[in-house]
Amino acid sequence: MLTLYHAIPSRSSIARWMLEEVGEPYAIHPLNLQAGDNLKPAYLAINPMGKVPAIDHDGVVVTEAAAICTYLADAFPKAGLNVPIGDKRRGPYLKWLFFGPSCVEPAITDRAFPRKEETRRSTLGHGDYDTVIDVLAKGLAGGPYLLGEQFTAADVIIGSGLRWGMMFKLIPERPEFMAYVGRLNARPAAKRAQEKDVAESPPKN
Repeated sequence: MLTLYHAIPSRSSIARWMLEEVGEPYAIHPLNLQAGDNLKPAYLAINPMGKVPAIDHDGVVVTEAAAICTYLADAFPKAGLNVPIGDKRRGPYLKWLFFGPSCVEPAITDRAFPRKEETRRSTLGHGDYDTVIDVLAKGLAGGPYLLGEQFTAADVIIGSGLRWGMMFKLIPERPEFMAYVGRLNARPAAKRAQEKDVAESPPKN
C-alpha cells in the first residue's frame, strides 16, 4: 500500500507526478497547510520537519521529494524510471536527482529573495545562479531528456523545478528549457497529476 501525504499546492505535487508515472495504486492523505495540519502531532510523527511530501510504503516512510522519487523508481523498476546499480549511467542519474534540491532550488530562492550583501560563492552549495542555469542548459542539450532517450525520476525532479521556476519568472525561458518542459507537460502521467490536483484543490477564500 502506498500513501502520499499531500498538500495542494506544494512540493508534494512532485511526488504525485512520480506516483502517476510509476502506475501503482496509491492513496492520498490530504493536509491543509493553512490549517496547520503539517504541524500537528499526527503528521510530525511522520515527518518531524513538518513538510510535505511524505510517503508511506507498507510501513516504510520516506520524506524529501528527491528521495521519494529515487525510492519509488527503485521500488518499482518495471516502470523504467530508474537506472540500476551497475549501469554507468547511474552516476549522472543520481547527480541530477541531487542537483534539483541542492542547486536548482537554492538558486531559485536566491533569485526570488536576493541578499542585501553578496555572499562569497565558495560558501554557497550551489555556487551561483548563472552557473546553475548554464549547467541545466548544457545537461538538456542532448535531449530529449536528461539521460537522452530515457525519461527517469531525475526528469521529474529537474522538470518540476524548471516548470515552477519559469512559471514565476525565476528561471529564464530559454528555448531548451521551453522545449523540455513542453515534452514533460505532454506526458499522460503529468497531465493526470495536474488534473487531480486541480480537482482536489481546496476552495479559495
